Amino acid sequence: MLFNSVAFLIFLPVVVILYYLIPGRYRWALLLAASYFFYGSWKIEFLSLIVFSTLVDFQVGKWLYKQTNTLYRRILLGASLASNIGLLFIFKYLKLFLPAKDAMIVNIYTVDHPIIGLVAQAVYFSIPVGISFYTFQTLSYTLDIFNKRIEPETHLGKFALFVTFFPQLVAGPIERFSRLMPQLKANHLPVYENFSNAFRLILYGFFVKLCIADNLSPMVDAVYANPSGFGTGSLWFGTFAFGLQIYADFAGYTLIAQGAALCLGIKLMDNFKTPYLSTSIGEFWSRWHISLSTWFRDYVYIPLGGNRVRVGRWVINILLVFVISGFWHGANYTFLIWGGIHGGLYLVERMFKGLVTLPSTRLTRLAGWAFIFAAVHLAWVFFRIEHIDMVGDHFAALFTTTGVQSITLKPELIVMLLVFIVSDVVLYNGRIDHWLGNRPKLLRWSMYGVMLWCITAWAGMANHPFIYFQF
Repeated sequence: MLFNSVAFLIFLPVVVILYYLIPGRYRWALLLAASYFFYGSWKIEFLSLIVFSTLVDFQVGKWLYKQTNTLYRRILLGASLASNIGLLFIFKYLKLFLPAKDAMIVNIYTVDHPIIGLVAQAVYFSIPVGISFYTFQTLSYTLDIFNKRIEPETHLGKFALFVTFFPQLVAGPIERFSRLMPQLKANHLPVYENFSNAFRLILYGFFVKLCIADNLSPMVDAVYANPSGFGTGSLWFGTFAFGLQIYADFAGYTLIAQGAALCLGIKLMDNFKTPYLSTSIGEFWSRWHISLSTWFRDYVYIPLGGNRVRVGRWVINILLVFVISGFWHGANYTFLIWGGIHGGLYLVERMFKGLVTLPSTRLTRLAGWAFIFAAVHLAWVFFRIEHIDMVGDHFAALFTTTGVQSITLKPELIVMLLVFIVSDVVLYNGRIDHWLGNRPKLLRWSMYGVMLWCITAWAGMANHPFIYFQF
């Protein structure tokens, strides 16, 4: 079930109404059933993968907590890692080592061997939605128990809800057990402030998704499909437009997820904080996909030794974390390169700061912002292009194109882009629901009206799935 669908606009109010009508002790069951229904509406067969991860990590967590023998504890942790990473490997990365996909062979397997056919269909033609997110969420639970940061959950149903909570199930944010579980267990009351803030989050989320991301999508697709066919200005715009598209798409999802959860009294973490206003690559990663970057920091970078090791080892740690984070996005060498570029930029930045101290002036901050903005958006080329052998053609076209095709921006899209960009500047270190809540009533309701008008009149013609659903 997509957030940007009529079905979800019916589903969410029904769940919220039932949630506050039934006694608190039964709410976990309602939310678990709603979450399974929400996920199963895509492909019910893949629910078995979530159930498998849930059962494995629930049991491993209980055994880990009771076990004192170091060897046995490591074996149990290894079982959790193997099961979760094994699922990721089979459904995201196994195709790297298999022959080219053949639809006919897969269909034959599906008829004669249904289970093998289902796996083959998933491996070759689709990725179980949200598998990278919920496996990382359950892994963090097991790792936190192993490191004695938390105690295990003793109720299987409530743990299953932690794994599958529908607002953040398919694209995050990746929540920690210590933060989300107490909220899922709490007996929340309907609070007007929560509903008003949820409305603002959901409305703005739909605006940036439907009006910005979905309107940019056809232009980006056209440019990346045939870069040499476009004139210089249109090619550069289309290349940089992908950065705006993926930001609006993913941030829009997060805002809707936060709003949906807040309707139930549950506060999800912020996943974006105006990342394109960053003046350094380190700052960018403290503002972009925060739940993932902090996950890699806490469960990969720090266990590797973090910055408490020799310089050579630290360099390896940084590159390893960035390359793995790139590979997390998909089974393609372009993602590895994308992660490596960010890792290299981070290392150069840190070394430069260690050698040269520049005064913090408006000019230096502006120069830093311009460099990071350009570097991040050019790195997105590797993220967007499907085949590594197409990257060279795209970059060559940026500087040598003689194409005649052009991108024409409709006046309404220019206005909406300006609204989106100005909003990001205004919201620096802030959030739309808090900012709007502190504005005068006339301005606040005028902005509601403008966003609703844009959504109904100028939303993208096609109903595009959220980009991060494929990860």
